[in-house]
Amino acid sequence: MTYRTIDALDAKGKRVLLRADLNVPVADGKVTDATRLERLTPTITELAGKGAKVIVLSHFDRPKGKRVPEMSLKPIAAALGDVLGRPVAFADDCIGEPAATAVAALPEGGVLVLENTRYHAGEEKNDPGFAAELAKLGDAFVNDAFSAAHRAHASTEGLAHRLPAYAGRLMQAELEALEAALGNPARPVMAIVGGAKVSTKLELIGNLSRRVDALVIGGAMANTFLAAQGFDVGRSLQEAEMHETALRMLAEAKDAGCEILLPDDVVVATEFKAGAHAQVAKVNAIPHGTMALDVGPHAVATLEAKLAAVKTLVWNGPLGAFETPPFDAATVAVAQQAAKLTRAGALKSIAGGGDTVAALKHAGVSGDMSYVSSAGGAFLEWLEGKTLPGVAALSA
Repeated sequence: MTYRTIDALDAKGKRVLLRADLNVPVADGKVTDATRLERLTPTITELAGKGAKVIVLSHFDRPKGKRVPEMSLKPIAAALGDVLGRPVAFADDCIGEPAATAVAALPEGGVLVLENTRYHAGEEKNDPGFAAELAKLGDAFVNDAFSAAHRAHASTEGLAHRLPAYAGRLMQAELEALEAALGNPARPVMAIVGGAKVSTKLELIGNLSRRVDALVIGGAMANTFLAAQGFDVGRSLQEAEMHETALRMLAEAKDAGCEILLPDDVVVATEFKAGAHAQVAKVNAIPHGTMALDVGPHAVATLEAKLAAVKTLVWNGPLGAFETPPFDAATVAVAQQAAKLTRAGALKSIAGGGDTVAALKHAGVSGDMSYVSSAGGAFLEWLEGKTLPGVAALSA
């Protein structure tokens, strides 16, 4: 698809409504992870530098159309100011007189955050009247919230049809990374999909198996595929009701020419806790009473060799229970190998999803991948092949 970026926006003196994602973790009124705020700085700095009046819109949490003081964007506006190193004004509402007054007082190059859009029921309903009230405050609309682009809400989709609409730098970076991942990738392409349940990633596995050359299935999902093939996986987490579906997916992948990689050895333990006594077992000899909690060293070696032969990697989901050592070993080893190949210019690596981002940080390589998406649901839906309303609305 084609879309306009802020390169095409004559920003000086314009009231620019910037849809951001300020839905960041907060504890005791303080932002505990400013990653999303930091990723907004290129767009805000560029627009403000060009003389725009930057008016930031965002949701926060789920107030369900009501004013919930604990879900105010006011402390996040202050944190954004700290990240930007400049004053950020705040308006007590996102429409009506408080918003209009704050916008009118904003100088060229100024930055203003409006209150939580989800304080109004019209936001999530994509109500045309609410979108029209938001549109009154701006001359142009810039969407820099890829992480909310899978939702057809008033501030993500409705506004794009009421004002000249553009992709911000973060949105642009996400779309370019996704195009490099699956749109027009350097081949061969390998995808790693992990997670607990096959049932939550049916569409993802189905879409990827039609678009990549090799698909690695890890996490507890691998147990379901192994059990479906007749292996005794002991007490391992698996979905017995998904066996028939798993076998069908394997057959469909084979028909599509996609190689499915399942572990041939696993790390097992009798209890799931940090520091638990663990052992390596072949998948055809998992000891009775144990559970598979990570893929084994031979499987890791196979993946590392495969990585060296591919040009593009798409990663969504850890290989094991990485939050609980020693079941983080496989994820860390493969992540570090992917980072090494990326740094050497031999691999284009695109990763996303909350657990994946946390796993890469745990492995110490989140800054070494080609691109790590800050989006969760939007990244997953894009990998599933779905049209994202917030992106489609930007198409030129």
